[in-house]
Amino acid sequence: MAKAADYIDNVRKYDSGANEMVVQKVCNYLGIALTNRDSSLVSCSDQTELNRVINGFCAKKLNMDAAEAAACCETVCEAMKAERMKSRVTFYYLCAKNCGKLDIFGG
Repeated sequence: MAKAADYIDNVRKYDSGANEMVVQKVCNYLGIALTNRDSSLVSCSDQTELNRVINGFCAKKLNMDAAEAAACCETVCEAMKAERMKSRVTFYYLCAKNCGKLDIFGG
């Protein structure tokens, strides 16, 4: 199982006050996806990948409509554009934070 300690520094580059317990809950949610290097990353240049985040995480877990989810992902892609390898944990955390839904993970 993925540990928040492996991801917290990356998350804190974007949210200095990130709670490690919340990051751990995001890790728990992602589960097996974090065991594979490819699936542990998000590619903003791959529309299929973004659709997976929009239709899966944003729509189902964060209860967002398609337009709201797409805008949220676009915002996170812009925030993380300097990173070539975008951590899925950080990406999902920022989606939840930017849309005011961290409380789903206890934040």
